[in-house]
Amino acid sequence: MKKSICVSCLLLVLSACGVSETAVTAAAVGKSKAEEIKQGQQTMQKVQQDIDAANQQAEAQRKAAESAAQ
Repeated sequence: MKKSICVSCLLLVLSACGVSETAVTAAAVGKSKAEEIKQGQQTMQKVQQDIDAANQQAEAQRKAAESAAQ
C-alpha cells in the first residue's frame, strides 16, 4: 500500500510538471502571436500612411498640372 501511494505521488508530480510545461509553452506561443499581430498592425498603418501620402502627392501634382494648363 505504501508503495502504491509513493508511485501515485510520483506520477502526480511528474504529470504536474508536464501540465506546467504545457501552460508555459502555451503562454509563450500566445505572447509570440500577440507580438506578430501588433507588428502586422503597425505595418498595415505604415502602408496606409504611405498610400495616403502618395495620394496627396498625386493630387498636388494634378492641381499643379491643371494650373499650368490654364
